Amino acid sequence: MDYSLWPAASRTWPEILEGAEYAERTGWHGVWIADHFMQNNDDLSVPVNEAMALLGALAARTERVRVGSMVFGNTYRHPAVVANWAATMDQLSGGRFVLGVGAGWQVNEHEVYGIALPPVKELLARFEEACQVIRGLLTEDRFSFDGTHYQLSGAPLEPKPAHLPLLIGASGEKVALRIVARYADEWNHWGLPELARHKGEVFRAHCEKLDRDPSTVRRSTQAMIKVIDAGDTEAEAYRDNLIAAGRPVVIGSAEQVLDTLSQYPDAGIDELLIPDSFYGSGNQRFDALERLREEVLVKI
Repeated sequence: MDYSLWPAASRTWPEILEGAEYAERTGWHGVWIADHFMQNNDDLSVPVNEAMALLGALAARTERVRVGSMVFGNTYRHPAVVANWAATMDQLSGGRFVLGVGAGWQVNEHEVYGIALPPVKELLARFEEACQVIRGLLTEDRFSFDGTHYQLSGAPLEPKPAHLPLLIGASGEKVALRIVARYADEWNHWGLPELARHKGEVFRAHCEKLDRDPSTVRRSTQAMIKVIDAGDTEAEAYRDNLIAAGRPVVIGSAEQVLDTLSQYPDAGIDELLIPDSFYGSGNQRFDALERLREEVLVKI
């Protein structure tokens, strides 16, 4: 199973670049950036850097790691614009970019920026059309589309990308995973191994209906992960608060973390993303990442 770094977009650009350079130097598989404009809470004072700008800069400043969006919100990213941008990113990255897209969900950023967040049924219908638009533009010489939400007439996209996987971030079992089964090259969702195993079974059923081999879709996931020492009451309290908030958490001794993460491959997971938002800064962050990598990740 591959492991990749997810630097928080709230970090400064030098910190984000330093994280990507660390990941490239020490054998991590990829670097992923979330697409949001603000925190998902009431604290509007936390700075959040824009994802497209960060990804372009990272593609130009790295050579080996995959670089990907986790994931672009369809409600505020028109799919034709995203497809054109992504095709250029394919060139900038030398074929290392992964285009991650999702339906959009974060309520507070839609409210403060005045961006409509439709009801779930319309949201997913709009997103499915967006996937068709992106696919069509990336693969056809001229693409026309007459949908309910998007209309294109003989639209060009040149130059075409040489290698550009489409990742869909989704977990809804009735509709969203059917969209994944139909359009995605890769699929991401949050969760621990037990949930990943369950989601995989639901996904497999959608693939069977579409006559698609589920193994052709690369799967990734993430949780809040950290190795801590026994008696670290501050870290233990943070872990307990995350669990109480319903977040997927793997925080404990190296043996405990390894025991849980080792279950991911059998649950169908190909790549594990490590968010670094609660790892501190400077040497503290890299010491924690190196401990996780050396004591856990390289052993899976």
